Amino acid sequence: MAQAVTDEMNSIQNPLLRLYFFYVAILSLKMLLMSVLTGLQRFKNNAFANPEDAEPRKLKVKTNEDVERVRRAHLNDLENITVFFIVSYVYLMTNPSITLATTLFRVYTIARIAHTLVYAVVVIPQPARALSWAVGYFITIFMAVKSIMHFLA
Repeated sequence: MAQAVTDEMNSIQNPLLRLYFFYVAILSLKMLLMSVLTGLQRFKNNAFANPEDAEPRKLKVKTNEDVERVRRAHLNDLENITVFFIVSYVYLMTNPSITLATTLFRVYTIARIAHTLVYAVVVIPQPARALSWAVGYFITIFMAVKSIMHFLA
């Protein structure tokens, strides 16, 4: 039992694993905050999706474009960041350079935050959203291909 605890503590000292946990925590917090942003938009625009939420306020159930933009941005996060979590963990098993892994994780995180900003917060016209999405997408593809090549060899 003591050896298992020691082994676990040593793995957390691994700089690549620490890097992974750091960026997973940031991206997880970002996704959680999207729920709060959705709620804020619902109250700001009196746009509630469920009768039990609208009724106490004497409102009708309705949709609102500002709420829907936040919801779509959140859905995009769930579709892309979840895959990134899996692929980036597999990528760590290839023992990449710490510099490259740091750059990939950092740029991916910035791209996802930028995606939310241009999609749901300040709403900047295309191609801003497409570019921020594409940066993250191609980083994930790069890590997946590198992992496949590593484990195929």
